[in-house]
Amino acid sequence: MSTLTYSSDVAFTPAVKEIQARKGSRANYARVEENGGWQTEITDNLAEFIAAQTSFFLATANAEGQPYIQHRGGPAGFLKVLDKTTLAFADYRGNQQFITLGNLSENNKAYIFLIDYVNRQRVKIWGTARVVEDDKALTASLMPQGYRAKAEQTILFTVTAWDSNCPQHIPQKIDLSDVVAVVSDRERQITELKAQVEELTRRLSERDGSASQ
Repeated sequence: MSTLTYSSDVAFTPAVKEIQARKGSRANYARVEENGGWQTEITDNLAEFIAAQTSFFLATANAEGQPYIQHRGGPAGFLKVLDKTTLAFADYRGNQQFITLGNLSENNKAYIFLIDYVNRQRVKIWGTARVVEDDKALTASLMPQGYRAKAEQTILFTVTAWDSNCPQHIPQKIDLSDVVAVVSDRERQITELKAQVEELTRRLSERDGSASQ
C-alpha cells in the first residue's frame, strides 16, 4: 500500500475528496485530517465492541478490482483481537467456492464491516489480510470452545484505519436468543408472582376463616 498522508486517505482518495469538495463536506473531513485522521490502532472500546459481535462482513476484491463481500458468523468473540493492529478468525468450511481466498491471493486489501443492530452501532475497518493454512495450532486457538464447525485455515487482518458511523438509518433488531432469554425471564417472574398471589390468597382465606369462628 502506498504511504498515506492521513490514515483516512485509505478511503478518501483524491477522487473522493474532489466530490466532497463539490458536495460541501470537504471542510468537515479536512478538520478530521488536521486532528490526525482516523484511528489506526485497536482501542479498548473497539476490542470490547468486536468481542460482543456474532457476525461481520468481510470485503475483498480480485486483481481486476471486482469486489466480493462475504458474511462471517460465529459465537461472540469468534473474531479475535491479537494485538493493537491485528484481528484474526478461524476460517470455517463453507460452500468451497473460495472466492475470498482467491481474491486475497492476488490482492491483499480487505475491509471489515461490523454492525450491532441492538445498539444501532457500526464500525468500518480498512486493512490488509492474508490466509494462514500451515499453522494448525493458531487455527485451533481461534476456534470458539464447543462450536460445531470445521476450521480449515486462519485469516489474519492487519488494521490500516478504522472509523465508526452514526446510528442513522440502522434498524433496531434483536437476536432470537436474546428474545428467548427475555421472554423466559419474564415467564419465570410471572410464575413466581402467581405463586406469591396464591400464597397470599391462601393466608387471607385462612385468616378470614379463623375470624368468623
